Amino acid sequence: MSLLTPTVTSKTSLVRGASLASAGLFALALAACQSSTGMGGPEAGIDPATASPTNIASLSDVVGQNPTDASAYNVRGTAFGRAGKYQDAMADFNKAIQLNPNFYQAYANRALVERRLKQDQQALADYNTALQINPNYSDAYVGRANLYRSQGQVDLALADLTKAVQLEPNDPKGYYNRALIYQSQNRHDDAISDLTAATTYAPNQIDPYLSRGLSYLAIGDYKAALDDFNIAVRKDKQSYLGWTYQGLALEKLGEPGKAHDAFARAQIINPNYAPARDGMRRTAPQQGT
Repeated sequence: MSLLTPTVTSKTSLVRGASLASAGLFALALAACQSSTGMGGPEAGIDPATASPTNIASLSDVVGQNPTDASAYNVRGTAFGRAGKYQDAMADFNKAIQLNPNFYQAYANRALVERRLKQDQQALADYNTALQINPNYSDAYVGRANLYRSQGQVDLALADLTKAVQLEPNDPKGYYNRALIYQSQNRHDDAISDLTAATTYAPNQIDPYLSRGLSYLAIGDYKAALDDFNIAVRKDKQSYLGWTYQGLALEKLGEPGKAHDAFARAQIINPNYAPARDGMRRTAPQQGT
């Protein structure tokens, strides 16, 4: 990336030293994108507004006033999911499907919660049901693709994401998630193409810029990488990933002083982020120089 994010994973460290090993770059790109809050499939991270007690209370009033409205349960279930209240979310999606067995959005939403609960087989079954009811529901293709990708079924994931792009060519989610797979396959030109589309259709999200910058780093276009990271930190000055990546690009461009400053900004924002600390050490001014 509403734009929604894949399942959160732990961040992978950058390789040490000024050179970026490809394996470390790919792992970093995937971890960064998966742990961000903007781009993804129909999989949402915590949304403070949607998940707020006030909003959930308001949605509960709607449910109380419309106890046979499947949509009311689906909306509240989504809010519960955003709040991390997965059992409550499951109960609402179950009720929505009971009231409307053809409610394909509720199946896809329930699949998201099932993934959070590590019930991947149930999630796959719900995605399949959603797509049987509505074969043109692009969000379900993106969600199922992320499930396939997490299971190492890359070809199936690519097929679903390509289908999602065909169905919704102006939706950034399919492009962005497909780019993550292209990056993992060292297909950086393809990744850059998809990420450029993602920036076009989601210009306010920083994730496509961060990811595209990493692909530019991988192919040695350090100036283009720096341009993307500069955009990212302008959009979100609290992005420690953006500052870290900016430092890497500046380091590659032979500007250790500016790189050190960027790493220092990242380290202030997230003191526990090892790649920023390592970057600071590499680019620290030498005594006597």
